[in-house]
Amino acid sequence: MDFEQAVDSFTDRDWQETTDGTVRLALVGLGWWTVDEAIPAIRETDLCEVTVLVSRSQEKAQRFADEAGVPHAISGDAYHDGECADEYDAVYVATPNAYHLEYVETAADLGKAVLCEKPMEATVERAEQMAAVADDAGIPLMVAYRMHTEPAVRRARELVESGAIGEPVQVYGNNSQSLLSIIDDPDQWRLDPDASGYGTSMMDLGIYPINTTRFILGSDPVSVQAQMASTHEAFREVPDERSTATAVYDDGVYAAFTATQNAYEDTELTITGMDGQLTLSPAFHMECELTVETDDRMFSVSADDVNEMTEEFDYFADRVLSGEPLYADGDHGLYDMRVLEALHESAETGATVKLQ
Repeated sequence: MDFEQAVDSFTDRDWQETTDGTVRLALVGLGWWTVDEAIPAIRETDLCEVTVLVSRSQEKAQRFADEAGVPHAISGDAYHDGECADEYDAVYVATPNAYHLEYVETAADLGKAVLCEKPMEATVERAEQMAAVADDAGIPLMVAYRMHTEPAVRRARELVESGAIGEPVQVYGNNSQSLLSIIDDPDQWRLDPDASGYGTSMMDLGIYPINTTRFILGSDPVSVQAQMASTHEAFREVPDERSTATAVYDDGVYAAFTATQNAYEDTELTITGMDGQLTLSPAFHMECELTVETDDRMFSVSADDVNEMTEEFDYFADRVLSGEPLYADGDHGLYDMRVLEALHESAETGATVKLQ
């Protein structure tokens, strides 16, 4: 792909296999992400509709269902009992990390496809159980890496594959935000290791540059090092208020990543090759601009009218309806969980941790 093709085809849904049919969704977990981002995005999809809302509180589920015009609202217990199972085809799981598995297990029992928010779970062991449950039940399981259907990221991958920046050499990625400014509650689940998993910054934010690099390069980290620290009182239970990591990918590319939940908002991913450089900035917070530069050419482009969540849900529905393989599947998400575990092991021990 050359630069002109990248611009001309920027918003093309190169993944689309069908334009017919509808996947009815049950949304599990009604935090701000589901209510403020997912539900409005699904309204704009071509292939999805929300038919059921699920929350631990029946009252909460009903309140949001009334506000959003969703026909069915049930509690988590009712969901596990199979209530309203005939009213949905697939489940979107957006609970705190440590509760993903139980809802996927029920979906598997009911034969429902699953779109599970990243990271897959709180630990590698629980993520392994999830992947096994889905495989045993024969249900589609997709991990919700919305960057994979972001047009800027897809064009970046095609440009790298076509040699537009030459052989990739190194990567830098950052993802930072002020979590307490977004949710003014030091007792929130992202600061509770029992709910979040190994930590907060790498689990929730650092995974974006790590995984997006995997997608663009078609390559996986094979060894990692990390340093982490928490100094703010609100982060006393988690080890990584501030975090930095280095990784070597299996194609020999070296990468450095930083992530923090307690700083000025900034998102960036830069891939430097022998002949040029590709940058996504902003990158990960629901807007994305691609800049590509070589010795004699440069362009910047973004898809401001494309909602990343809408693309992600339509991609998932497209795969469910067409029966085509989906990406990222459970095995892909499980590898990220092993990377996250390795990063926290490295930060604790000071050692380089190998993954392969």
